[in-house]
Amino acid sequence: MSTTQDASNVVGEMKTETNHYRVLIIGSGPAGLTAALYNARANLSPAVFEGIQPGGQLTITTDIENYPGFEEGIQGPRLMEIMRKQAQRFGAKLFFKEVTAVDFSKRPFTIKSYDETYTADAVIISTGASARLLDLESAKKYMGYGVSACATCDGFFYKNLKVLVVGGGDTAMEEATYLTKHAAEVIVVHRRDEFRASKIMFERAKQNSKIKFATNRVIKEVLGVEENGRKLVTGAILQNTVDGTTEEIKADGIFIAIGHKPNTEVFADFLEMDEAGYLVVQPGTTRTNIEGVFAAGDVADKHYRQAITAAGTGCMAAIDAERWLTEQGMD
Repeated sequence: MSTTQDASNVVGEMKTETNHYRVLIIGSGPAGLTAALYNARANLSPAVFEGIQPGGQLTITTDIENYPGFEEGIQGPRLMEIMRKQAQRFGAKLFFKEVTAVDFSKRPFTIKSYDETYTADAVIISTGASARLLDLESAKKYMGYGVSACATCDGFFYKNLKVLVVGGGDTAMEEATYLTKHAAEVIVVHRRDEFRASKIMFERAKQNSKIKFATNRVIKEVLGVEENGRKLVTGAILQNTVDGTTEEIKADGIFIAIGHKPNTEVFADFLEMDEAGYLVVQPGTTRTNIEGVFAAGDVADKHYRQAITAAGTGCMAAIDAERWLTEQGMD
């Protein structure tokens, strides 16, 4: 883990190369695009590296009903398209490129995309965190159509229905407990008969009358149908991890709660991270341990992981970056 570093050389030197930017944003989900919007309106002409999944996790989310400003809800890909165009309207440049290496040891910072090199006076990291999903083609097929990795996002759609939650840690217990606010029945599916969850979280779930447990079970296949051109989950085939037998179980939704993995590998040599790999920021800010490098969205947030909170920290990062550049005489 890196300690605080001072990348102080070349401060104030304004580059004229085509590939130099005052602010370069890595990641194009709600955090990255909000940062781009704010920095573009501040005449900082930011560039955004969209990565291999432009728009982030919302591009695989169907109905979003809890993002303010859309009374009737909105499709995830449509929301990201609107945010993208809004950032571009004010002059943000978006590149369909993946960052493969960085050098934050000196300024201007160096960012590489394979054989291309870019430099920037300030960098905002908004690469997000990827939900750990089931390695099943059937699960991928119904992702966003009954298979979800976010109970807070999608639980509302399962009022008085039956859902499965896959996992055995605190996340699974928390998701299962939350889902009982909407669903009629919640079954926690876990591959072992012992749980990794903390005692208090497990007991809370165990005492909830709506929650049942299917231990020593894994999902072998997600079942579903297509009706009127729309895919719907109808259940799953569970396999017993002890004797290998299988059984079919009916369910209206399946929530995967086996953790998230922050997309931070490329920054490991420079930025401070917690034990799970999330970027550490100074309390109340988006500042990392490297001056001029900021982090926004799920890449630094393992608690909320919502589109609206990601957008909020994207705004914070843009303002933090703008003020930092002013302090350095580079505004």
